Amino acid sequence: MLRLRGPVAENPAMNELVIRPAKASDAEQIAQILQPVLQAGGTYALPRDWSSDETIAYWLAADKNSLVATLNDEIVGTYYLKTNQMGGGSHVCNCGYVVAQQSGGKGIAAAMCRHSLRLAREMGYQAMQFNFVVSTNEHAIRLWRRLGFEEVGRLPGAFQHPELGQVDALVMYQRL
Repeated sequence: MLRLRGPVAENPAMNELVIRPAKASDAEQIAQILQPVLQAGGTYALPRDWSSDETIAYWLAADKNSLVATLNDEIVGTYYLKTNQMGGGSHVCNCGYVVAQQSGGKGIAAAMCRHSLRLAREMGYQAMQFNFVVSTNEHAIRLWRRLGFEEVGRLPGAFQHPELGQVDALVMYQRL
């Protein structure tokens, strides 16, 4: 378990953010965070109509290290870290992050990303790659760039946005 201070602590209302491995008993709270994001359909290339059970099965699957961010014992965010590709690409990891809607703008995503970078290094990964960052997710793109990721590819029209139609997806990368 890692207790984070620093950038998160700049917001006095945040007190102390704890990032820990997800437990089976966290599933309902994780689903409550993920479901609205998936249903909105603007940031993840996952089915918008997934049930809570399907969402949890994906997020907590055995191929992922799933974690939660808690603030005063309430889950306010979650992320997973997994190997991006097998074989010759297994030295690169991939992550997905979601913050509870009511907790946005408090530095939780940045804290989870910093945590994932540290964890990835500890696990022996040599790079982290975000395979499909929706180009209209400008807040996330700014954050990833600020945390050292570079845009290394653009997939024209690769994401079917529910309101904007086809928009680009970015591949972002950072050597660890």
